[in-house]
Parts: sequence; C-alpha cells; structure tokens
Amino acid sequence: MARIEQAIILAAGEGQRLRPFTTLRPKVMLPIANRPILSYVVEAVVGNGIPNIVMVVGYKKEQVQDHFGSGERFGVKITYVTQKYQVGTAQALRMAQSVAAEGFLVLPGDNIIEPSTISGIVEAPWPTVLTKRSDDTSKYGVVAVENGLVKSIAEKPREAAGNIVNTGIYVLGREVFDFLGDEKDLTAALQHMSSAGIALHAQETAGDWLDVVYPWDILTLNSAALRRVQSATGGLVESGCTINGPVRIGEGSTIRSGSYLAGPVIIGQGCEIGPSACLGPSTSVGDGVAIGPFSYVVNSVIGDNVRIGPSASIRDSVIGPDSQLQGHFTARSGTAAIEVDSEIHHVTMGAMVGDGCEIADNVVIQPGVLLGNYCRVRALRLIAENLPDRALAA
Repeated sequence: MARIEQAIILAAGEGQRLRPFTTLRPKVMLPIANRPILSYVVEAVVGNGIPNIVMVVGYKKEQVQDHFGSGERFGVKITYVTQKYQVGTAQALRMAQSVAAEGFLVLPGDNIIEPSTISGIVEAPWPTVLTKRSDDTSKYGVVAVENGLVKSIAEKPREAAGNIVNTGIYVLGREVFDFLGDEKDLTAALQHMSSAGIALHAQETAGDWLDVVYPWDILTLNSAALRRVQSATGGLVESGCTINGPVRIGEGSTIRSGSYLAGPVIIGQGCEIGPSACLGPSTSVGDGVAIGPFSYVVNSVIGDNVRIGPSASIRDSVIGPDSQLQGHFTARSGTAAIEVDSEIHHVTMGAMVGDGCEIADNVVIQPGVLLGNYCRVRALRLIAENLPDRALAA
C-alpha cells in the first residue's frame, strides 16, 4: 500500500463537558501553552511529511478557519468540510467522503500529540487502530488485541479487561465508508468491518497522547505541553528578578523587579508581571496580561487580556480571557467532588473562571468551583458553589 498522503482531522465538536470554556469557542481551539489544541495535531501531521489535511469543522467553525486558513503558514494544504450537526465521529468522517483519498489518517482534533506518536502508523497497512496503554480506562474504548489484530473495542467499560485503549487515531481506506451507515461512533463501524472479515490491525504508540474531556484536563495538558518549552526572552526583565528553569517571555512583555519565575512557564506578548510577583511551574500566561505586585500564580492557565490585582493567590486554576480579578483574590486548591453528566469526579484543583468575569477585592473561590462567562462578584465574597453565565454574586 502507498504511503499515507492525507490526514482527516475531526474538529467539529463543541465539548459540552468543558463549559464554560467552550461556550465561546470550539473545543479544539482551547489554548494549551498559549496555542490551540488543534495546532499540536497539525504540527504532528506536518512533522510526518503528510502534505494534505481535511478538517471536518462544525461548532463555531469560523474560529478554526480564521486561525488555520489555507494551511500555507503551517506548511500544509488544508481543505474544510462541515458537519452541520455534531452527531458522532462516524458521521463526521462521512462528511469527508467526497474528498477522501484512497488511504488516509484519521485524528481527533482535541489531543496533545507529538510527531513521534503517529510516526509508525503512517506506514501501517490500512485499516489500523493506534492504541496506547493507560492506567485510566474509564473514559476510553478498551481494545482487545490478539496476534496484532483488534478483536473488539469496548467503549468505556465499567470493568476493563485490559489497559490498552483506543486513541481515536486510525489509518483507513475508502472501504470504511461502506460500513458507516447510520452509526454515530466510528468504533462501531470498525467493528462491522472486523465482523465482515476485514483484518483490523492494532499498533501501539509510546508517544504523547492526551485528550481534554473535563475542565481540569486543561491543566494536565498544559503541564504536558510546557515540558517542551525552551527559554527565550523577547521582552524586558528588570534587575532583581530571578528566573529558574525554562521560561519563555513574549515580545513587548515586562517582568518587573523582584519577581520570581520558576519554569516551565510561558508568558505571551505585551504582558506586565510584578513587581515582586511569583509565577510557579506549569503556568501559561496569555497575551496582554497584567499580574500585580506580590501575586502568586502556579500550575494555572491565564487567558489573554486578564487583569490580576496585587496580592492574588491562584493555584491549579484556569482563568478565561478578558477577566478582571481585583486585589487579594484567592483561588484555593484542594480536593473537590465535581458532578459532570451524573458522574462524580474527585479532583484536586482550584477555580475555573470563564471569560469576561469581573471579580472585586478580597474574593475567595473554593476548590472545584466553576464560574460561568461574564459573572460579576462583589467584594468580600466566599464563592463555594458554581455560578451560571452572567450571574451576579452581590
């Protein structure tokens, strides 16, 4: 079989379990280490010499198209097709049938992967499923493999029979379109192929593969992506600052005197940090951010154009773009029981603050609390429960 020359990236989904952060942007455009998740997938495809990408877009597709355009600046040609109604991966792939090559690579657009993750499968016979060993099988399809062939894929089993999971990355031929039918999930179509006597190969990867399902996964992916950061200074670092570990500072940013930065940390363009501010490991700071004196931020994602007042303390948190946090703001970190889709998750995390929130002085947010977009919180409040979009906590 010829080498794969086309990748089909499924990037149409909304990501409802990631609200409030996906209310205003598609899941694949969530920023991880100051880049959309989807950019890591594109980079991995380009890194394997695949010249053509088909992107299946849908929810807020204009944001994807505006960012990636024709693909020229990424060194690849991008064609877009639209999945108007997001009803599963099988139907997403069906949207690409008219432009699909004889053989192609299929990838989800919401993963952090590296070129080495898929370097083996691009040479594999089709159809092939890329698998990975995982300690957590609860949210994935568990793959039973025998003599290099897939025998079954059990979606999110209560009791897993093994620890080999489906990454959602495949090499397929056009014959797959004969098996999609009315199926919603692509894994069901693949099992139909196997039942019809078509050998479904399995290939395991040891490379990075992380996906984002819940808001706290943003922190996990961000930490993993920051492991790639190399030190660079495009701005001004005043005297008296201390920088340890890999820290990248964007153009036009200023780190005021007395500040302490412990990498890996990435700071965008046009930011002002300090004086005497502290940024700890696994922290991403977007463009146009101001962090006031004596503030402490660690293992957190700070969106573009956020303003953080003096003496703030932010741990294990995500702060959406354009939010304004006044002085002495505290996002406490700890173990919280969080319900999503009638499931309880016990997670160690801080606060999840949506876009455009305005939080006055001396506000404390308890661990695991989610604030919707454009919330307003008056001074001296302790926020212990989730707030919906545009809520006022007076």
